[in-house]
Amino acid sequence: MAEAESKHVYKKIPAWEILSNENIKQAFDFSEPYKRFLSEVKTEREAVIKIKQMAEQKNKNIMLNRVSGAAIFVSGIKPLSDGLRIVISHIDSPRLDLKQIPLFEDSDSSLALLETHYYGGIKKFHWVTIPLSLHGIVIKKDGDKITFRLGEEEKDPIFSVPDLLPHLSYDVQDTKKMQDAINAENLDIVVGSRPVKGEYKNKIKTAILEKLNEEYGLVEEDFISAEIEAVPAFAPRDLGFDRSMVAAYGQDDRVCAYTALQAILDIEKPNHTAISIFVDKEEIGSEGNASAQVTTFIRSLLKTIDPNVDLDKVMLKSKVISADVNAAITPNYTEVFELKNASAIGHGVVMSKYTGHGGKYSANDASAEYVSEIRKLLNSKSIPWQTGELGKVEKGGGGTVAKYFSRLGMEVIDLGPPVLSMHSPYEVTSKVDIYSAYLAYKAFLES
Repeated sequence: MAEAESKHVYKKIPAWEILSNENIKQAFDFSEPYKRFLSEVKTEREAVIKIKQMAEQKNKNIMLNRVSGAAIFVSGIKPLSDGLRIVISHIDSPRLDLKQIPLFEDSDSSLALLETHYYGGIKKFHWVTIPLSLHGIVIKKDGDKITFRLGEEEKDPIFSVPDLLPHLSYDVQDTKKMQDAINAENLDIVVGSRPVKGEYKNKIKTAILEKLNEEYGLVEEDFISAEIEAVPAFAPRDLGFDRSMVAAYGQDDRVCAYTALQAILDIEKPNHTAISIFVDKEEIGSEGNASAQVTTFIRSLLKTIDPNVDLDKVMLKSKVISADVNAAITPNYTEVFELKNASAIGHGVVMSKYTGHGGKYSANDASAEYVSEIRKLLNSKSIPWQTGELGKVEKGGGGTVAKYFSRLGMEVIDLGPPVLSMHSPYEVTSKVDIYSAYLAYKAFLES
């Protein structure tokens, strides 16, 4: 006879059991524009352009922080002095950035290549032999701006980092630690092989420069004032026989950016003034003038809403969701997760009370009172949720933007979908988790 389980025991329930059939249909429908968003938005600059466009279509108030940060706000019923409801997400993702003087010719292989410097936490072996596209901008010597987006359309060429065949890799790769098998300085992208005719020292490089000049009016020096990112050329796709998941590049953290964007666009008169903030540079520690550390942006935003506001008092009364993803239990590597406290695909948004690593170093650690408040809100709306942390103690961990807003005196907690294969070129999320995030952010912003 099977043993009965006490009703007092906590049990993590799949979102599929909590959501109605109609909700599940809505989750699948919601994923279609989300996949289109991921196709159109593969860099932080592209994200800001799209966010601005969508906000203006809905007549929402938006404020930009240069070219890679933004905030949308909706005034609430209560005065600003009663505090804000903020959802903050980041719009940058790991990638390969071109160096300032990237183009060179390798005479031994008869190839032209672009040198890169990787951005954020990557596994270098993930980035060889996959199709890459180039996105970004170049400021020419005359000040004109050229926008690059090459490799996404079927008619476009793609680019790739070459790798060594297994017959020859034993000494230089196979016997090394995985992290050392691919040298970061060797993440060079192949961009051409056809030489120009005539007496030139580097005929293939010269041919590439002539083509860039012919098509874009560029000269080699223009690369110095450029921001060009090499990103996976993969298109977002449904994953699984049941089409229950989305596979795509950049879901950390654009799954949260998109759901937070839709949430703020779909509310009209929240209880408190609601703000969705989108920041850059999270993947490299939130450095830079469009990152979460730039508190002058939020202060300027509040002054725009109310010039007479007491900023410190408002911040002390404000509540924040750091909309960021967590690591889903990976079936092949369960030994690095503490399974009772790890998140799983298809169980709703992940509430992470604390972040950081080791002894909660460099972390935000939400109070029990605030955890209870968020838990109560999600339960009252029947929104699927779970708890989670990023790996076993001293095995993993990581920070988010939460700590920077907590330093302003705000209540902050991390809440976002779990992701499989995080920081890889092709991350995976569940459609019910994506939709749960949207419902959670909307309910919070309206509160």
